[in-house]
Amino acid sequence: MRRYKWPVLLLLASGLLFGCSNTDKSSTEPNKKEPAQESGQADLSQVTADYREYATAEIEEFVKKTEEFANAVIAGDVERAKELYAPARMHYERSEPIAEAFADLDPKIDAREGDVPDSEWRGYHRIEKGLWVENTTKGYEKYAEQLIEDVKLLRAKVETVEVTPDLLITGAVDLLNEVSTSKVTGEEDRYSHTDLYDFVANVQGAEKIYELLSPALKAKDEALAKEIEQRFDAVYGLLNKYKKGEGYISYTELSKEQVKELSQAINELAEPLSKLGIVLEG
Repeated sequence: MRRYKWPVLLLLASGLLFGCSNTDKSSTEPNKKEPAQESGQADLSQVTADYREYATAEIEEFVKKTEEFANAVIAGDVERAKELYAPARMHYERSEPIAEAFADLDPKIDAREGDVPDSEWRGYHRIEKGLWVENTTKGYEKYAEQLIEDVKLLRAKVETVEVTPDLLITGAVDLLNEVSTSKVTGEEDRYSHTDLYDFVANVQGAEKIYELLSPALKAKDEALAKEIEQRFDAVYGLLNKYKKGEGYISYTELSKEQVKELSQAINELAEPLSKLGIVLEG
């Protein structure tokens, strides 16, 4: 659940709105500048269409995995529910730029304790507290049933989201910012300590947006593209150190130095990524 924004995002969005025009034609044939811009807008439309397809697929998988998780809660299978909790949420974390467009549904699905009045608190983190603090599903069945309804409604509403350049470029940097400024404290999954799953999913979501925009970036600034890719590799290198089987170790097992190292690496990735819109504008 996103809680922080960067001022630089306004620059990013405005930069990307200029599109990725055919610079070869515009430089050699000034009288054809307008058609070149139209070509760039068409390319950007394909990028946003491709991202919509990616995010929709993630949300569809999120619905499927949430049903499995919620049904385990309803069935009273604590251990199974614990196993399914973090992997299911990764699909939501990857698609947050679209998922969080629904301000009414996001708190119902992903609010932490204290984000909303206790009488309104439900969703994944409410159930998380029952599983890890109380080690039970008793009394949480109603939250599991409601969670299924909420994620299905999210999937239905996805079709109404307008995927804009602003949404796209804001989403990439904001996903990283969310990790380095809030999730790094361990506040997101404060009961299960499965925070590393969220970190990985957020980085993957940002990387997908970068991958879609990278052809245009490489045509204008190959050095910046290479730096961004190296930074992604560095972040994954650190995250991979904490893998355990198909998942990740408890966040509480990381030392303060390791947490700081991870936060710095994500910040070092976000810095060049934040130049993306400005470069595409030039």
